[in-house]
Amino acid sequence: MNQQQQITRQTFDDVMAPNYAPAAMIPVRGEGSRVWDQQGKEYIDFAGGIAVNCLGHCHPALVGALQQQGNQLWHVSNVYTNEPALALAQQLIDATFAEKVFFANSGAEANEAALKLARRYALERHGEGKDQIIACNHGFHGRTFFTVSVGGQAAYSDGFGPKPGAIDHIDYNDLAALEQAMSERTCAVIIEPLQGEGGVIPASDEYLRGIRELCDKHNALLIFDEVQTGVGRTGHLFAYMDSPVVPDILTSAKSLGGGFPIAAMLTSSEIAASLKVGTHGSTYGGNPLACAVASAVLKEVNTPAMMANVKDLESYIRTRLDAMNEKYQVFAEVRGKGALLGAVMNDAYQGRARDFLTAAVAEGLMMLVAGPNVLRFAPALNISPAELEQGMDALERAVAKVSASS
Repeated sequence: MNQQQQITRQTFDDVMAPNYAPAAMIPVRGEGSRVWDQQGKEYIDFAGGIAVNCLGHCHPALVGALQQQGNQLWHVSNVYTNEPALALAQQLIDATFAEKVFFANSGAEANEAALKLARRYALERHGEGKDQIIACNHGFHGRTFFTVSVGGQAAYSDGFGPKPGAIDHIDYNDLAALEQAMSERTCAVIIEPLQGEGGVIPASDEYLRGIRELCDKHNALLIFDEVQTGVGRTGHLFAYMDSPVVPDILTSAKSLGGGFPIAAMLTSSEIAASLKVGTHGSTYGGNPLACAVASAVLKEVNTPAMMANVKDLESYIRTRLDAMNEKYQVFAEVRGKGALLGAVMNDAYQGRARDFLTAAVAEGLMMLVAGPNVLRFAPALNISPAELEQGMDALERAVAKVSASS
């Protein structure tokens, strides 16, 4: 037996910490939006590694960038800078509101940096006591203790001892609640412009406009967590570009590396000045391999043709879901933007999103959920029409089977 044959799903239970419950099948190869498991079964990938694989699997431009950089320079730490990191930072600055960039490895680390920066900036500009961070219930900002405490889901943050203080939560899209919670003590408001884990819920323009006005009124920073919505997923390079506001700080990860771990925090020169030498850091942040791949991702994604493709795939998915719903009547609504969509279970199927997910896998489709009541779609931005059609056909078979058994 070779090594590949010896590794099974049971191996996970034998050797890994039990904080995950992965599917029974083990993917071993991917190409575009197709994945094959150990038994050679083919799947269409609508999960994208949780909105990470924005160009699918093994995209030639990303493979080429990784191979080229792998033959040049792997890692030097931030004792030195490196050319790929500086080139990527310039790309991000040229494409966004930002003037300065900080690199990390994950969305949690980017948000950790953003929150620390907001606190430090407030301290330097306004003195002690301006430390309140306001976030939203059902938000998700990462798994470090600071970011999971800021995220508004007690199931993720409870049970680890005393939490960081001066963090308050309000309901998403509730401007009146935010107005009541804010004061001169508020240093930052952090928000996902489209809640991902919380159920694929978009923020209204009125809400975003109101947050911006309240932040300006109280000298608080507005942080957009675009870890899931960024790098083309909503049909714009970043979701803020399709909103009436510009944030003070923006965080990006997931799709930024197209599958290679990298994250970035973007902000202005004025705000970034509070991150003086020694105040924050990351051993791997700005790694040449990661930055070379992310640079290739941006070149591929940030084009009018790719953004048009994202809007076309959204239209196709919505059309197919509407047709399915006419037959099987399982969804209450479809919400989201671009390649980040959520099909919400109706009253008859409350709590059963995972049943549809499991049935989809059996039909050859990898999907996600966003809580117990939402099927989440996060396919590659460049998914082909044939792959998209095959995936939606598989989903329809899954929906038919679940509805028939109910």
